[in-house]
Amino acid sequence: MLGTLDLEEAALKAAGNWQRFDSFIWFRDRELQDAEKWSVVYTSNRDSGLLAKSNASVIAKALKPFTEGDDPDVVFESHSHWVVGHVTGFSIRVFDATGEITPAFTAYHELAEQIAEYPILDEADYSDREHEATLDNITNAAWRLKNEFKLPEGWESDVYSWLSDNDSSEIENTDDQGGCPSEKALRGAFRSLRFKKQKAA
Repeated sequence: MLGTLDLEEAALKAAGNWQRFDSFIWFRDRELQDAEKWSVVYTSNRDSGLLAKSNASVIAKALKPFTEGDDPDVVFESHSHWVVGHVTGFSIRVFDATGEITPAFTAYHELAEQIAEYPILDEADYSDREHEATLDNITNAAWRLKNEFKLPEGWESDVYSWLSDNDSSEIENTDDQGGCPSEKALRGAFRSLRFKKQKAA
């Protein structure tokens, strides 16, 4: 965890870290004259939960200014992996030509320190992702009930609000993938919201 180290220690540990990865080939090292001064950092993968995706988004936004120019200090990257399908993150120049720690790495290290102290970088972003994931899960969990009820536009939000007020445990975040209510809870919400039944064919 680079965030638990001071800036100088973290920089020394990060620079050239890709050279110590098992079964790893980084093709960009052939393009760089100072590849040993760069670090490869992964922030999420195909199976990442909402927290990792949220933090990855915040980090990407913070580092975007360092991706500009002909010789940027940050390059966003996505690599394939036989276990998780793909991993995404960035490569970052840790030391400049004079041996000084780059502003880009300093900015990243500050974020890493924040994560070390408290895992969520942006509460609002994470909360929004939880909410959206729960709405998606409600839609998926109701796949059978959709054939029984006439569902009005925006029904997912209505059901979410009802569950939030009356059965909040059903929409608690589970495995960092948002809330996933049971069919029984959804049926109760549908009835309480007076969603009309489909007419029998």
